Amino acid sequence: MPRRRIGPLLATAIAVALLAAACGTNQTPQEAVASGGTAAGGAAPGQGATKVGFIFVGPKDDYGYNQAAYEGSQAVAKKFPNIEVLTAENVPEDDNATRTMESMISKGATIIFATSYGHLDPAMKVAAANPNVVVVQQGNLIKGPILPNTGTYFGTVYEPVFLAGIAAGKSTKTNKLGYVYAFPIPQTIANINAFELGAKSVNPQAQTYVVNTSNWCDPGKQSEAAKSLISQGVDVISQHQDCTATITKEAEAAGIKVVGYHADASSLAPNGWLTGSEWRWSDMFIDIVQTSIDGKFTGSKYNANFRVGYKSPADQGKNPFDQSKFGPSVDDATKAAIEKAKADIMSANGSPFKGPIKAQDGTELFPAGVPADYATIEDKNTVFVEGVVGQIPKS
Repeated sequence: MPRRRIGPLLATAIAVALLAAACGTNQTPQEAVASGGTAAGGAAPGQGATKVGFIFVGPKDDYGYNQAAYEGSQAVAKKFPNIEVLTAENVPEDDNATRTMESMISKGATIIFATSYGHLDPAMKVAAANPNVVVVQQGNLIKGPILPNTGTYFGTVYEPVFLAGIAAGKSTKTNKLGYVYAFPIPQTIANINAFELGAKSVNPQAQTYVVNTSNWCDPGKQSEAAKSLISQGVDVISQHQDCTATITKEAEAAGIKVVGYHADASSLAPNGWLTGSEWRWSDMFIDIVQTSIDGKFTGSKYNANFRVGYKSPADQGKNPFDQSKFGPSVDDATKAAIEKAKADIMSANGSPFKGPIKAQDGTELFPAGVPADYATIEDKNTVFVEGVVGQIPKS
């Protein structure tokens, strides 16, 4: 089931039901846990965990999203040698996810990481049925009440994508950049927009041509999309796909530049690699597990829709993403421009989405003035900005 089609209705209904039943009182679930443990009267959610489960929507060696999350799970295993780490690959975003998580719980897991956008509704269902288990979901947003044993987490990856866009804008000779993406969810649209805005900040003529595949990992569709963009004169290509090897290899074979995503795939494009954005989940995963083991998950920053980025100085140690290394063709002037832009993003009034910014249809998307906060940026990136060539497919 495509991630973009999974809505918040089930999660909200479950949350409301649990709120109404919280300990048979007028307490919120958080207050109930604080005053007497879980609904079952036992330890706090995840406290003293001896097993932790991770589910992934794709394979652990995809040179992308799932590989990065899997590497984070192995960092947990290394940090906590007395904890057994359970993993499951290729878990669809439907009831299969529910069954997989329940199976892990039956084996003793009391902390679960559901790492795909479309795993949210299954994760909320499992959390409601297992109040002693911490269930955290990667990348989506819980709408409405949040249960005391759950939350979402993510990084504002559009910030390093903006920086990578600068490298692309400096590199292009045709002023045509390409972007292959899966589904038009807010994260994807934010990345495409940030990429175009970064490129345009150093090259006003740069445009970003987009093609969607309606699949997170279909090498055949990815190859077709890349070749289509290259035939239109695109000479720098990037992507928002879970598995990134195919498009990276297509770019290298065509002799054009490539910007990576999710993981370091520079070895696949020794000549064309510019830079990229990659996930490094280790520190955040470890902190979530430690917080849970200590019995402090409920009421913590993770018991919410938690986001961290360059403008989150208190959480920089938990920042799950970073800019990838530079390729051989990136000159010192470009590197300096990227460092300057990063410093600006980290400043009080800096942001990739600092207005005025117009949408593709010419309407104002972000006004001039104080930059929007992370929640607003995630909420408003539902349309493309000016300079993006291509339309968002209808549902």
